[in-house]
Amino acid sequence: MQVSDPNNIKIYNLSAGKSLPEWLSERKRRALLKKDVDLRRRIELIQDFDMPGLSTTVKVSRDGQYVFATGIYKPRVKCFDVNNLSLKFERCFDSEAVTFEILSDDYSKLVFLQCDRYIELHAAHGRYYRLRIPKFGRDMQYHYPSCDLFVVGVGSDIYRLNLERGQFMTPYSSTASAINKCAINPMHNLLICGTQEGRVEAWDPRTKGLVGTLDCAFSCVTENKDLEGFPSITALKFNGGLSMGVGTATGQVLVYDIRSNKPFYIKDHMYGLPIKDVEFHHQQDLIFSMDSSVVKIWDKNNGKLYTSIEASTEFNNLCVVPNTGLFFIATENTKIQTYYIPSLGPAPRWASFLDSLTEELEESNSENVYDDYKFVTKQELENLGLEHLVGTNLLRAYMHGYFMDVRLYKKAKSVANPFEFDEYRKKKIRETIEKGRANRVQVNKLPKVNKDLALKLMTEEKNKKKKKESGDLLEDDRFKSLFADPAFEIDKNCDEYRLLNPVLSRLDEAKKKELKKKLLAQEFEPVEEELEGKNSSEESSEESEHEEESSDDDQSWVKEVKKQHKAIKRENKQREREEEQKEPKLFELRQGEEYKGVQSLKRKVNKAPLGERVEAETSSVRLLGSVGNREMTFSTHKKRNKLADFKNKKHREERKRLIRPLGGIKSKHKPPFFKNKRK
Repeated sequence: MQVSDPNNIKIYNLSAGKSLPEWLSERKRRALLKKDVDLRRRIELIQDFDMPGLSTTVKVSRDGQYVFATGIYKPRVKCFDVNNLSLKFERCFDSEAVTFEILSDDYSKLVFLQCDRYIELHAAHGRYYRLRIPKFGRDMQYHYPSCDLFVVGVGSDIYRLNLERGQFMTPYSSTASAINKCAINPMHNLLICGTQEGRVEAWDPRTKGLVGTLDCAFSCVTENKDLEGFPSITALKFNGGLSMGVGTATGQVLVYDIRSNKPFYIKDHMYGLPIKDVEFHHQQDLIFSMDSSVVKIWDKNNGKLYTSIEASTEFNNLCVVPNTGLFFIATENTKIQTYYIPSLGPAPRWASFLDSLTEELEESNSENVYDDYKFVTKQELENLGLEHLVGTNLLRAYMHGYFMDVRLYKKAKSVANPFEFDEYRKKKIRETIEKGRANRVQVNKLPKVNKDLALKLMTEEKNKKKKKESGDLLEDDRFKSLFADPAFEIDKNCDEYRLLNPVLSRLDEAKKKELKKKLLAQEFEPVEEELEGKNSSEESSEESEHEEESSDDDQSWVKEVKKQHKAIKRENKQREREEEQKEPKLFELRQGEEYKGVQSLKRKVNKAPLGERVEAETSSVRLLGSVGNREMTFSTHKKRNKLADFKNKKHREERKRLIRPLGGIKSKHKPPFFKNKRK
């Protein structure tokens, strides 16, 4: 089952899905149903509801219990019992059936018009009688009050076959060259015929004469002068006693009140294809009009489109189940299409499970309000040149941007960037080329970003003794950006890197070149596995050597960290000295202030709030070695007076000179600390 919603109307295609061939065994069918999800989810409303080649006509009996369908090849008719949802019988013909009529309420009496000028009458048991008409027939209708079967076709005569007497009656003579369609009104039994010249002729079976003529082609030409072909009548249908729908060969549907010679509405399919069927939906005043490519459902009063169904294969005939939302379409395909629209009416009683099924589907499917809208920011609006739409109904403000119709966005995008498709095409070509390159023989090359880190990981991977899980980092997709995106490149000049990664910072150019040469030499050589069967002495010696190497590495790490720490301190001090050698400060005098020396200005600055002092000191914030680290210095108290410091220093020196020394006092027992100190 396939669900679509053109014009926000849910349409369920019950015949969509895969079908199994008849020659498969039951065991293979069950196996396929277990494997294929689509086969399990399909809905087979009526079993074997198809034709070997294509279907031409579909109709429902008057009691609603049987569905008839004709098709080829071989030419045949199938009768389906809706109570059992299966095939009741199938009969084959000598030639293809153009159309057929159901004479009884059930399947017991049928009449078929065939393409070789034969008419076949069928009873419940099979074919009852077969006779021939003078010219090729195109359509026929059965008149119940007089038991006359009217047959129209090539020629101007309307043949009357009286089924009660079993003989042809005097035909009606028309002025048309050929008659394509005929229909009988069930209320006043008026026979109307659609001619090749675009006229509708009305015949009264009681007086057996022509009672009126309606020129439909004249209305089509005045409405649309650019017609391709002549608007012959191809479809006729009555709605009650006064309304009538007429379909033309140029794709127009004209709705008439038979009391007027002008249509009160004309609907154009805009495809230029002949209208094959017109049906009326009485409950909602809707009209079904079908050509070979589309079925349109629209309001008969104003022509507003209700919904439509596009054809995957050509449509041949439309059959609407009365008082329901179910209808069948005969197509140029093996399957007879079955559609259900819940908004048009309930499902038939024999298919009542469709209502509960569609209700469950509608409850489970949650609609997204913003499916047809695109979210754009203000910057994107400016780039597209649509900032003048802010405040209009075309934009709906939401958070930090706007929602706009996706169709308007695509149009504006194509105007703003007309070469976007070319760029997209080049991008796809590059991606395809890169995919092709991935299938070639891979060579262990260093990446563009973080080459030293990749070199270290590759050497660890090649080393049998030191192989760790970190070697898989180069092949892991989660860390792909680490070696491809320049944003993840390691800054070797920052203080954190120099302290935390001393080994990588020690790699000099000579060592890097040696490692690269080793990698190139071992590109296509397999990694040798560890030899087995070593004696205990060899293993112990290798372990001791490994421990000595690890201890040496630890000592080298410690030395390198200390060395880097001292170098960082030295650089910071050098940077501070350079900052001290700065330009002299300039003080601004406001209007009305007097200059009383630099000391007064400094005193005024020291008394200012902390915020003003930080703003005044432009050089108080400086950048450290690492990106993102900042340092701010400021003073919270007054600076000491240099003259006072000089006086205090001089006073301390005088005190030292006046103090009497203790050189004459000696002790007999001196602590060991003094002894060691003298030595």
